Amino acid sequence: MGPTRSVAAVAVAVVAAAAVLGLASVASAENMLLKVHHRFKGRREMLGAMRSHDALRHGRLLSAVDLSLGGKGTPSDTGLYFTKIGIGTPSKEYYVQVDTGSDIFWVNCVGCDKCPEKSNLGVDLTLYDPKGSSTSDLVTCDQDFCTSAYNAVFRGCKPDILCPYNLTYGDGSSTAGYFVEDNVQLDQVTGNLQASSTNTSVTFGCAVKQSGGLGTSSEALDGILGFGQANSSMLSQLASSGKVKKVFAHCLDNKNGGGIFAIGEVVQPKVNTTPLVPDQAHYNVVMKALEVGGDVIELPTDLFGFGNENEAIIDSGTTLAYLPGEIYNPLMEKIMAKQPGLELRTVQEQFSCFQFAGSVDNGFPVVKFQFDGSLALAVYPHDYLFQYRENVWCFGFMSSEMQSKDGKDITLLGDLVLSNKLVLYDLENQTIGWVDYDCSSHITVKDEKSGATYTVGAHDLGSSSTLVSPRMSAVLLLLVAMLYTFML
Repeated sequence: MGPTRSVAAVAVAVVAAAAVLGLASVASAENMLLKVHHRFKGRREMLGAMRSHDALRHGRLLSAVDLSLGGKGTPSDTGLYFTKIGIGTPSKEYYVQVDTGSDIFWVNCVGCDKCPEKSNLGVDLTLYDPKGSSTSDLVTCDQDFCTSAYNAVFRGCKPDILCPYNLTYGDGSSTAGYFVEDNVQLDQVTGNLQASSTNTSVTFGCAVKQSGGLGTSSEALDGILGFGQANSSMLSQLASSGKVKKVFAHCLDNKNGGGIFAIGEVVQPKVNTTPLVPDQAHYNVVMKALEVGGDVIELPTDLFGFGNENEAIIDSGTTLAYLPGEIYNPLMEKIMAKQPGLELRTVQEQFSCFQFAGSVDNGFPVVKFQFDGSLALAVYPHDYLFQYRENVWCFGFMSSEMQSKDGKDITLLGDLVLSNKLVLYDLENQTIGWVDYDCSSHITVKDEKSGATYTVGAHDLGSSSTLVSPRMSAVLLLLVAMLYTFML
């Protein structure tokens, strides 16, 4: 999910009525899996794309399921993750971005105006056709999902009028269409490092029109899988049906690549938490202090402009970390004070870089964010610095001047500071927390139906027979206790 992205779910012009198709439902609650890739796997030359991706995201402000991630979550790889899922009967494969910062799951549909036809990501794009699936069902404006998604009944609504969606993003791009319900194929966790395929019914957007970057990007995908808090998100849909708890976790590995993404109760490792700020569109937390090598940087009152307290947004879909100038400037000064002889140079007109031949962990200080509830987030030099070329390093901390909201700078903590940590989003108790962790290993989750616990580990996305891979080339596990999984 994106910090300054204004995602407005506003009704679009009424879509013409279409024939309603039969829908098959899943009766039992089960554990499931999904496989996820990294969008810019191994493409370290895409420095500019990294910042462009974040700017686009900020304009758009998301039993056990395994979501396998590809590539490394480092800034130079542009931290954008996508997964391959099956939709419909017969099932067809679609590649969708996993986004904890947005709420609606949508895919491009047959007849779409200005939808992308090809992608440079090495994936084949597919247009979804409701008429081509025997289990699809068009959602009309008078159905519960539609009234719940908009918290209102459309004026002039009739039983044969489709429920529309229209997302307008801060960068001017938009997607519009109507909602459809259909089967989504997932990999159900059935034991330790074991899984089998199963189906569950979810409601998602069928895009018939795109504008801006969504229709022209060379790194296009078939859609976006929102994982936000709204009623329309897949997580909320599954939770409202009582199939899983509204809890998920991720662990991004920027050392080996991949990581873990899970829905459901994580038994191990244990995680300390801080309260989520209530009634916010994104995952906001109260930030109390910032330390650089033990030196405290004082935070001005209401620095981030959300209210009486300083709030920060946790967004795993953003690559870098953005801070207001009042924090960014003293932060950089204190970091560079440890190496007074270094000369900063600007790369690609936005990144502060320098030459350094030694170990960055030995030469630079640890940066520590302090949050309400005595929860700390330690960011090590190897996390906030990334290697541009041999002996050339760049900072992943950025000023949020260009990411301001209503003229006020915000703080946004993305993959840069979340890597190599298990991050747990507990929406049942309205908390979020993290712990330093080896994301190339495994976690333990609880099956809510049986009470059993299962180990879920990194696996090769190319392997359909096992959840384990000796290389972990790309992996993020999404675990959801029970059948309730709509997946980032």
